[in-house]
Amino acid sequence: MSDAIAFDTHRFVKRLKEGGFTERQAETLADEQVALLNANLATKADIADVKADIEKVKLATKADIEAVKGDIEALRLETKADIEAVKGDIEALRLETKADIEALRLATKANIEAVKGDIEALRLETKADIEAVKGDIEALRLETKADIADVKADLIRWMVGMMVAMTGIFAAIVKLL
Repeated sequence: MSDAIAFDTHRFVKRLKEGGFTERQAETLADEQVALLNANLATKADIADVKADIEKVKLATKADIEAVKGDIEALRLETKADIEAVKGDIEALRLETKADIEALRLATKANIEAVKGDIEALRLETKADIEAVKGDIEALRLETKADIADVKADLIRWMVGMMVAMTGIFAAIVKLL
């Protein structure tokens, strides 16, 4: 079969002539129409070539899709391995954090016990200081009491001496009178 398009030029020329064209005009127009159709319309060979090109692209695309599927699967497996590694890292961090918290708890407990010991030592020291101050106060009280007794005795002696002196003065006044 021919690659050319079936175009009835005789009928085309006949119709143009019936429409008022000259023979020469009608034939020229028919030749140009055939050239235009042959140049711009796809032939069966053109269509077969396009189909072959499409099939090649289709096969190449299928191969590319399969390659991408392989890449996706490799990435999926790599991502899965990465996720497992991250899970392991998280578990290690969890255990490390748990150990750090336990160490901190024990250190805090030891610090609390040390502070309790310091507080108890300060309490005992303060109690001893209070007892010492009580002893000092008692000594001062006894000393003050002794001082008061001494002052009282001195006062009584002074008063007795004054009474004797006043009695002597009254007796002298009574004699003088």
